[in-house]
Amino acid sequence: MQKKTYNGFQAEFFKTGNKKMPVKEFITELTKEDQKEVGSDVRVVQENFPVGLPLVRKVKPELWEIRSKIKRGICRVFFTISAKKIVLLHAFVKKTQKTPLRELDVAVERLKEIKQMQK
Repeated sequence: MQKKTYNGFQAEFFKTGNKKMPVKEFITELTKEDQKEVGSDVRVVQENFPVGLPLVRKVKPELWEIRSKIKRGICRVFFTISAKKIVLLHAFVKKTQKTPLRELDVAVERLKEIKQMQK
């Protein structure tokens, strides 16, 4: 997993069972400008967590979202904190007022996987 440390927090991409990193793949498909915006917002969270609105919102216990404004809309990156790491679980571009339940479900399932691995 790719790691960068800022003020004690590392950013880590969630890996699926087949070693894919969905958030990393999502970010690499964005334009360079949007990649910089999302990366900058992740870095702010690494350096300053806990961070509040408008950048970060708590979604559920142990699950937060980073809200980045990009050209295609608003990018959401769900993450959790685990052992001084910010684990990036899932990302998508939000196109409606409400977060689609299927997007939230993906993040929640990945959070459960991390918890199982910690046992």
